[in-house]
Amino acid sequence: MLKWVIVIAGVLFNAAASMVAKTAPPISLAAPLDNFGNWRLILAVALYGGAFLLYTAALQQLPLNVAHPVSTAGAIVLVGLASSLIFGEPFTPLRIGGYVLLFAGTCLLLLSEIGKAS
Repeated sequence: MLKWVIVIAGVLFNAAASMVAKTAPPISLAAPLDNFGNWRLILAVALYGGAFLLYTAALQQLPLNVAHPVSTAGAIVLVGLASSLIFGEPFTPLRIGGYVLLFAGTCLLLLSEIGKAS
């Protein structure tokens, strides 16, 4: 059970990092040190760091061929939904189809791992 909490938390951290990064002011490549005053950028980096630590913990309890696709696809689906709801980004039928396929594939991977445990 704990391994799934870790995976879900990692997906949430990853998705939250992307959402915060989207709202951050433009970064400065000409003066990189100026970015340290950008609190949204710092928060996004911290969330990505937390997501990485949670992903690493998930890898210690799940096979790589389950943990990676579930973590990645889970974040993609969550960001897709949130970007449409929060930022009003287009959610076309073709995109919906892609997200449904990602979600279905993620569910199949999860079921394969859950079935193995029982």
